[in-house]
Amino acid sequence: MLTDKRILLIIAGGIAAFKSLDLIRRLRERGALVTPVLTRSAEEFVTPLSVSSLAGEKVYRDLFDLTDEAEMGHIQLSRSADLIVVAPATADLMAKMANGLANDLASTLLLATDTPVLIAPAMNVRMWEHPATQRNLTTLQGDGIGVVGPNEGDMACGEYGPGRMSEPLEIVSEIESAMRVGALSGQRVLVTSGPTHEPIDPVRYIANRSSGAQGSAIAEALVEQGAEVIFVTGPADAARPNGVHLVEVETAQEMMQAVQGTLPVDAAVFSAAVADWRVASASESKIKKTKDGLPVLSFAENPDILATVSQMKSGRPKLVIGFAAETDDVIENATSKRLRKGCDWIVANDVSPETGIMGGSENAVTLISDDGAESWPRMGKAEVACQLAERIAKALQ
Repeated sequence: MLTDKRILLIIAGGIAAFKSLDLIRRLRERGALVTPVLTRSAEEFVTPLSVSSLAGEKVYRDLFDLTDEAEMGHIQLSRSADLIVVAPATADLMAKMANGLANDLASTLLLATDTPVLIAPAMNVRMWEHPATQRNLTTLQGDGIGVVGPNEGDMACGEYGPGRMSEPLEIVSEIESAMRVGALSGQRVLVTSGPTHEPIDPVRYIANRSSGAQGSAIAEALVEQGAEVIFVTGPADAARPNGVHLVEVETAQEMMQAVQGTLPVDAAVFSAAVADWRVASASESKIKKTKDGLPVLSFAENPDILATVSQMKSGRPKLVIGFAAETDDVIENATSKRLRKGCDWIVANDVSPETGIMGGSENAVTLISDDGAESWPRMGKAEVACQLAERIAKALQ
C-alpha cells in the first residue's frame, strides 16, 4: 500500500516526539520513503542522528541552510512528497498552521505546500481543550487538513484526559487511508450510525437494539473507495471503523449538532437508528418507586436529522441516503418515508425479531430511489456496505 510513497514527516517538539521513531520504522516496514523534518524544540526530545538512522535519509532542520536551498529548496521539498505528516503536532505548530505563520522550516513547508497534510495532535489536556486550540482545529479541518487523534490517557505531566498522540500504528492506518486512491477520492462523506440513548434519569434511558454494525461497515467501504469519511455514532456495540474522522455522541440532539458541524459534505448516509422521542424533562436524580404509583413521563419529539439535511435550501449534499427499519409493509412505508423526508435514496429493511437482522451479521435490504424499489439478496453487512459504496461512487461521478 505504501511502497515507494513519499512521506514528509515533520516532528515538532513534545514528549510524544519519541513515538515518531517507531512511526518511521513502521512506515519503512511498509515500503514508504520517509523524509524527516525536525523543529528546534523537537531536537530536545529526539536526536537528528536517531531520526536519520531510522529514516535512512538526511534530516532537514534549518530554513536558512543555503546548500539545501541550492539543491532542492524549501518549496520543492514541501511539494515533492505524496503526503505531509505532522507527528506530533503541538499546540504551537497548529496555531501557526491555522494562522498562516511561517517563521521556521516546518511552518514554512506547511504554508508553501499543495500536498495533502495529516496531523497527529499531542499536548497537555488543558492546552487541547483550550478554546484557542479548538478554534485552530476547526480552522485546520475546514482547510482540509486531516486529523488523527488525540487519544485519552495519562499525560507525562501527570494529568489525565485527551491529548496523547495516537499510537504509531493508528497513524499508519490514517496514512494508508489518506494515500488510498479510489472512485470516491476527493469526496467527503458523512455517515451516521448506531442507536441514540435518550436519558430518563441518570441511570435509565430509552434506546433500541441497533448494534451499529451496518453503519461501521458502510463507513469502511467508503474509505476503501477513497472517500474522506466523517463517522458520527451513538453508543453502538460495533467496533469503530478505521480511517474515519470519528465523532461520538449519545443523544439525538447531540447527533444533530454533530451532523450540522460536519457540513458541507458531498454525500450523507444516515444509517443511525435515531430515537424519535426523548423524555421532555429527564430527572437529575434516579426515579424511585413510591406509593403514589407509576411515574408519568412526558415526551418531546427529537430533531429529524434526515429531513433537515434533505430539505436544506443551500449547501445540501449531492446525495442524501436514509435508512428505514420497518416491521410491516416495508417497501410501502419506506417509499412514503423517502417522499416525506425529501432524501434521494432510502435503504429499507425488515427488522422484525424473526429476521435476526437488527443486531445480527446479515442484512436484506431494498434500495428505493426515483428508479423504483430494488431488492438485494440477503448477505453479510460488509457485502451490503460494499455494494452501497459502489452505487454511491457511481452517483457522485
